[in-house]
Amino acid sequence: MDYEFGYWYVLLALFVLPGFYYLYRFYTKTKKSNSLKFSNLQLVKDSISSQSQLRKHLPFIMLLVAVSLIIIGLADPRIPLENVQEGVNVVLVLDGSGSMAATDYLPTRLESAKAAAEILVNNLEPNDHAGIILFESGATTVSYLTPFKQKTIDDLQAIKQRDGATAIGDGLVLGIDMADSIPNKKKVVILLSDGDHNAGVVTPNEAIQYALQKKIQIHTIGMGSEEPVLLGTNIYGNPLYAELNEEELTAIASSANGNYYKSVDNNSLNEIFENISDEIDRELEQVSIKDWFLIASAVILAANIYIVYGKYRIVI
Repeated sequence: MDYEFGYWYVLLALFVLPGFYYLYRFYTKTKKSNSLKFSNLQLVKDSISSQSQLRKHLPFIMLLVAVSLIIIGLADPRIPLENVQEGVNVVLVLDGSGSMAATDYLPTRLESAKAAAEILVNNLEPNDHAGIILFESGATTVSYLTPFKQKTIDDLQAIKQRDGATAIGDGLVLGIDMADSIPNKKKVVILLSDGDHNAGVVTPNEAIQYALQKKIQIHTIGMGSEEPVLLGTNIYGNPLYAELNEEELTAIASSANGNYYKSVDNNSLNEIFENISDEIDRELEQVSIKDWFLIASAVILAANIYIVYGKYRIVI
């Protein structure tokens, strides 16, 4: 664990503590010498033997420790913790194309995706921001980044099935822009799709390069049963099938420093969304712990005062 100090130069004050020690030793020797001069030698010996050396010097030791803690606290010590002050921007880029009306997930792929995405939103940390992009032949914003998770869930539930094609690149670019719109330290895009990129003006590869430029991680989730699902027929009477292109989704995730997850039914999709929040990389932030040292020093000083002036006081 890497420790840092906001004002490291304040630690130089610790070098004065040895000086206090030598002054204390000089004081105790002088006091002992005076006692030998003006007191009965046997009484002094009896006094020394009746009081342990540790008990005799305990107030000074505690004072030295308290001063050390105060100096360290004023130096503002910091330890790395995961996104305590700043959260993560998480943008869900959701496929709303015609193939998401397939019923191999109940009641449909889109409705199952919405229910599973709600699990993700609820599992985010309080300081995380969540947003939603919906894409088909083009892409549109469903819910802007916000730390208010219920607002995101309400917008998610309001999504309706579309009939368009699959513009994965357009959806990713819009999601990347959204993730970058709030200056949190970590930004993540989660793409959920069941088909091939076959529409839009931006290719998935161009979107990946844009994500790398913005330092945004992309996770992908493939949605589709093992066998192709019949959606209907075209105007010529030919059957239309919904198929999962894992190769493309895997390439997007691996190129953008993310992971690919495959879902084949409602249960596997829910499980992915329950666990994916743990896969989000959270940068370590240096968090100040100076209050710990200042409080500890106050407790030691209070105990020292009690020892010196309280019921069981030590005569210095």
